[in-house]
Amino acid sequence: LMGEGATVTTCHHMTRELHIHTRKADAVFVAVGKPNLITGDMLKPGAAVIDVGINSVTLQDGTNTIVGDADFDSCLETAGWITPVPGGVGPVTTAILMQNTVLAGKAQRKRYEASFGPSHTATNLYLQT
Repeated sequence: LMGEGATVTTCHHMTRELHIHTRKADAVFVAVGKPNLITGDMLKPGAAVIDVGINSVTLQDGTNTIVGDADFDSCLETAGWITPVPGGVGPVTTAILMQNTVLAGKAQRKRYEASFGPSHTATNLYLQT
């Protein structure tokens, strides 16, 4: 984001008065591991909330559910856009992970062939496509 000219503020678990920072932000990326840390009153109206957190919480009836680091219901009232948990960034994370795995495999194959030659690739069952 900084490469595109955005001003980026990084907060962490010891940031005091977190709401002061989040109320100034056009986009809030939250990946803390603390259920419902970000609430709607902490957001600038119309801000985008990208919730990467995945937390298991026990409800009053004893059942477990998955929630994010943002309180979805309260943030939905203020945010212009918000990713749900579960189902928000998880599929994107999986897709990018798979893409990087394929790129790493191709790079490894290229280094292997540079060291041993392409003829070895044809006889190595692990490197055949």
